[in-house]
Amino acid sequence: MKTSDTLSKLALAAIFAAALTAANQALSQAPTAQTPAAQTRQGTADLGMGPGGVRLGPGMSAATAGDASYHNGAIPKRMRVLAWGDVTQGYQHDSVSHALATIERLGYETGLWDTFIHTDSQLITKKTVVGADGQPLLYAKNLNDFDAIFFFGVREIDLKPDRMADLLSFVHDDGKGFVVAHAGLTAFFSSPAFGEMIGGRFDDHPWGIVQAPVIVEDAKFPGMTHLPTTFDHIDEYYQVKDFSREKSHVILRLDVSHLDTSLPSVHRHDGDFPLAWAKMYGKGRVYVSALGHDPSTWDDRSVQEMYFEAIKWALRLTDADIAPSAIPTAQGK
Repeated sequence: MKTSDTLSKLALAAIFAAALTAANQALSQAPTAQTPAAQTRQGTADLGMGPGGVRLGPGMSAATAGDASYHNGAIPKRMRVLAWGDVTQGYQHDSVSHALATIERLGYETGLWDTFIHTDSQLITKKTVVGADGQPLLYAKNLNDFDAIFFFGVREIDLKPDRMADLLSFVHDDGKGFVVAHAGLTAFFSSPAFGEMIGGRFDDHPWGIVQAPVIVEDAKFPGMTHLPTTFDHIDEYYQVKDFSREKSHVILRLDVSHLDTSLPSVHRHDGDFPLAWAKMYGKGRVYVSALGHDPSTWDDRSVQEMYFEAIKWALRLTDADIAPSAIPTAQGK
């Protein structure tokens, strides 16, 4: 027994020594902290990284740049998008949280914009944002601090008249961007001016959630170039009212040839069911899409690209011809 115990201990000691030697060799061959292999990568957001992993130039975050330098242009920075999803007065789609997170990720990973997510309307003002005690909130932003808004709110959001005026001015007078997703079309029915800004109103979803063909009317618009002329998609398709092709440029349209248009809730009888459009509101760019009901929709690469390019367009990072046009007849739809 003693001989066996001794042999076992010697074997264990040999194994331990071999492992220690291997570890030391690996450590001596590992790259040092100064070598590129040791730098931490963060998706594609490190495109703005300078030497030593310091974020410089267009990759500098808005928080790092600071509000003063953001406004005076002293330091190059990414643009700012307010992802606004106030659902306190209406039905909250399950997709709202995932949509806001997706917009944040798209901006972060590409380094094109910084996203500030808010599920309240606290920042929808051009005045100083104050707390319950009436004192200014530390580091709080307002509309003056953003270049565009991604809006996924719903119904009658509690926005005082002066705040609504600031919101409209943000787009109309300041020339900022406004991108509306899905249920955003149900918001602010009490404000005719808001309806004029977005170019249309929700008027029911007669077919619920269905699979149906979507027609690409403008294949040259950013985010549409990768799509076929018609593609099948599952969504909660909206019917839109108070919409005019003379004021908006239609990008996507629902093909209702396979849907029951005799339903009582179908109010349009001209076959024209726009799903996405772009328009100007004063100096600002507005993009509206009815797509995005289900959380999984926001994992669809095509949908992500649509909204990604829409925000870029709203931020004036790209351009497009958005001249109003009649419903195409060549497609026979």
